[in-house]
Amino acid sequence: MAPSRIPSRRPRVVLRAVTATAAAALVLSACTGGAGTSGAGDTSGNQLLTIPREDLATFTRNFNPLSPQAAPMTKEAVYEPLVVHSMADAKDTPWLATEWEEAKDGKSLTFTLREGVKWSDGKPLVADDVVYTFELRKKVLGGLEYLDKVTAVDEHTVKFSFNKAFSPGFWEIAGQQIMPKHIWSKVEDPAKFTNPNPVGTGPYTEIEKFQAQSYEVRKNPDYWQPDKQRIAGIQMLAFSGNDSANLAFTNGEVDWTQSFIPDIEKSFVAKDKEHNHYWFPPAGAMINWQLNTTKAPYSDPAVRKALSMAVDRDQITKVAMNGYAEPADCTGLTRTYDKWRDTSLADSCTWTTYDTDAAAKALDAAGYKESGGKRKLKNGKDFTLDISVGSASSDWISAANIIKQNLAKVGITATVKTPDWAAVVSSYEQGTFDTGIVWSNNGATPYEYFRDMMTSGMLKPVGEKATQNYHRYADPKADKLIDAFAAATDESTQREQVNALQKLYDEDAPAVPLFTGPEFGAYTDARFTGWPSEDNPYATLGNRNTSTILVLTSLKPVKS
Repeated sequence: MAPSRIPSRRPRVVLRAVTATAAAALVLSACTGGAGTSGAGDTSGNQLLTIPREDLATFTRNFNPLSPQAAPMTKEAVYEPLVVHSMADAKDTPWLATEWEEAKDGKSLTFTLREGVKWSDGKPLVADDVVYTFELRKKVLGGLEYLDKVTAVDEHTVKFSFNKAFSPGFWEIAGQQIMPKHIWSKVEDPAKFTNPNPVGTGPYTEIEKFQAQSYEVRKNPDYWQPDKQRIAGIQMLAFSGNDSANLAFTNGEVDWTQSFIPDIEKSFVAKDKEHNHYWFPPAGAMINWQLNTTKAPYSDPAVRKALSMAVDRDQITKVAMNGYAEPADCTGLTRTYDKWRDTSLADSCTWTTYDTDAAAKALDAAGYKESGGKRKLKNGKDFTLDISVGSASSDWISAANIIKQNLAKVGITATVKTPDWAAVVSSYEQGTFDTGIVWSNNGATPYEYFRDMMTSGMLKPVGEKATQNYHRYADPKADKLIDAFAAATDESTQREQVNALQKLYDEDAPAVPLFTGPEFGAYTDARFTGWPSEDNPYATLGNRNTSTILVLTSLKPVKS
């Protein structure tokens, strides 16, 4: 599966296996009646929306929205942002803020808060909560370097002042989950606080029946949109990978999944064509084969391009991704950014086109010649490499194995390594990995993608934790272009910078783009209706991104 933009990342912890049978038992054991029930086939009207997580074999009771280990639904159901951006239709929906205004010079944003919003403990949401949230975020997470200060103009008005014109700031600020000052100001160490009983403004805030492999999130008693709290609550189930989660889903034991499902028409839709549906819009992140550019020979762009030409993207998208994805091109941009893509550049791509002869010649020209059927490094040793992928992701493991087979045709021996995602991500963060299949950042514009892929602002030395730019590449020319994009207040100027960034990406090949990540999503409407679709794209079908809140407040339970 592919991650989505505000950040749902690849798995953090995969500890032990759970079978679909065990998961089913957990679901059925939750059928307690009363305020809400669960279980396959339940249409009492009080059924819980049941969601699997294929990337977390166990849950930790951590509902801290600032924590990278936050439990599912922390940012989707418990805490809410000022504005909800949907990658499906590119719309911004007023949420905790009803309106906003950007200064003409691009150096400030002013938000008007919605009146009548309460925290789940009954206290009102006020401007000081927003101010405190951003002070706390900067203290714990850093970043937001462009943000000079946040001011409560009055009880329902907040002004964000920048130290420079910074147009992308809107989406970063508007998408931040707001936290209650009266709770968090009393926390001694906000970075380590697990927040087991969260107080939020979201529709579902009450944590019940928390276990290592399942828990429930029930209704916020003081939600500001009670007419949109139609479902009784949410039940999360933990799984060790795609296979076990998909078995539970295709057996009708859960309602909504975001995991990769092979041959979904046959394995899922055909079982109940009336109720079983899916939608995979190309709204996900770019999936890259990232090469650690701090290591030779990956520091050489000629080698990166040669390796890219050895990769059969058509086979990867058709076989590994089951035809759900589209091959990448040398612009580096996904289909999410179709209006920004330089189509003339995309049509003239060479190094993202599969051509083993051209790949071999390019490797020869770079000094990595073949001898006795084996490609050699400049020191005479065999050219070998590792490809790291988390064990939970069967689709990406398949993609890595195809790359391995492709590379053998040009004399390179690849080894696919599949420890759990926690170990893989740690190697990415510390810069100790060789190569790996990695997600990119995704946003309302290409700003986040190119910033994280090519600029020095996100570059960390090996051994220092990186949160993006795992491949550790930067170009001063990209720095200037991305800064010019951020400073521009009109789209035509921004487009000039994006075109130049695409050209630079084509020249330098900072990573090997593989395919546009589809935003996976599948559901059964046997127990809930109101889902987004291609005909009604108010959100994606992802259940771990910014627009998930739109789905949770649109679904209605089926009542028999």
